[in-house]
Amino acid sequence: MKNLSLAIIVAAFFLFEGVSSASAETRTNITRPNIVVIFIDDMGYGDIGPFGSKINDTPHLDRMAKEGRKLTTFYVASSVCTPSRAALMTGSYPKRVGLAKGSGHIVLFPGDVHGLNPNEITLAEMLKQAGYATGCFGKWHLGDAKEFLPTNQGFDEYYGIPYSNDMWPGLKRWKFPPLPIVRNEKVIAQIDTMEEQADLCRQFTEEAISFIKRNKEKPFFAYIPHAFVHGPRQARELFMNNAENATEAQIEEVDWSVGQILQTLRDEGLDQNTFVLFTSDNGGAGGCVNLPLRGRKGTYYEGGYREPTVVWWPGTIPAGTECDEIMTTMDMMPTLAQLAGGKVPADRILDGHNVVDLLLGKPGAVTPYDRFFYHAADQLKAVRSGPWKLIQERKENVLYHLVNDIAETKNVIKDHPEIEKRLLSYMEAFKEDISNNSRPVGIAANPRTLLPRDGVEGEAAYTPTLLIGK
Repeated sequence: MKNLSLAIIVAAFFLFEGVSSASAETRTNITRPNIVVIFIDDMGYGDIGPFGSKINDTPHLDRMAKEGRKLTTFYVASSVCTPSRAALMTGSYPKRVGLAKGSGHIVLFPGDVHGLNPNEITLAEMLKQAGYATGCFGKWHLGDAKEFLPTNQGFDEYYGIPYSNDMWPGLKRWKFPPLPIVRNEKVIAQIDTMEEQADLCRQFTEEAISFIKRNKEKPFFAYIPHAFVHGPRQARELFMNNAENATEAQIEEVDWSVGQILQTLRDEGLDQNTFVLFTSDNGGAGGCVNLPLRGRKGTYYEGGYREPTVVWWPGTIPAGTECDEIMTTMDMMPTLAQLAGGKVPADRILDGHNVVDLLLGKPGAVTPYDRFFYHAADQLKAVRSGPWKLIQERKENVLYHLVNDIAETKNVIKDHPEIEKRLLSYMEAFKEDISNNSRPVGIAANPRTLLPRDGVEGEAAYTPTLLIGK
């Protein structure tokens, strides 16, 4: 009996070891994770605790970074809203898909004739084809004509605002219609007051949580492009009362939102199989902090393009680590295709790369980028290669060594003519490539605003904002 008991104990030990080893193997070879992308609007590089903020209290993002990985050189492909979102959705530079700007402004306006071409294969379409449930909750800003809305671009469901929250009658420089809230393709409400603006973060968060809970039995993609912290700014009373100003309040409410999303994943037992990306669509606007970077939203300096980014996937992404290799939002298409078992479109040029090894902290992994390009609207302005960044200013070329000079303060072009020559050749080659290999912008069949302008009768009330007065 004693020998039998010993045999049982030994067998149990090896069985447990086998299960433990199998579990570890499963954790390191997880495929088809759930995917959550949290895309903040106009947040600065230095606005959250993991990236050095001493102003804003962001405990949930602090925890996310401790449990995940900071990406300290993560770029968007434009320093303003519409083109940045086009790049995330398509894996391509905005100019390649015809959305380096709107039809008559730097971004799309209500009723704009332009939008993301339905012939583009979006991140959501790729994941949907791979068997994912797909939902978008927040600011879209890739066209408000029916054919451009999220539910016609790969998302099963949508709840949010179709463009920036400042595109409403409160901004007197333009004759905007009221700001609509859209569910799928139907306007269900409008935002008339700052108190209603302040409630957007809560609404988008709760809609995303509902989607996660309803789809927890299958793989899902939740895209949460918040309207915060784009102006005009106001958060809910709880956050306004505990902050020095509306900017701080909104950043702290965004942190609350992240906490709600991550806690839902933990509570539902999904955290070990969910990849979460937190970043911003471009650099911070007035009131936000972009330090130690130079520039802000709308510029081609680092403060316009480099974003505070954290990735989280407990048990798979190494906790408490950071990566300084170049990655971009354009990489999400090929990277998530590999993780999800999806297919990257093979009939068009994509500019993004598969960066799975960088995200997972594989030893020796390096950036796939030997060059990265910066635009101002549709004008190519700069290129980065390794530590070097060349900017074509109006009167002269400027060269910075970003590793030694992250704030872009010292022009070292006179000391490195060979670097200038090489980077200029990259820019010329890219101009030719983008000219020969770009795809058409989407054109709306019947451009009109979703809501009528107040005080205007008939169809004229739905005139696209950019056409009024022309």
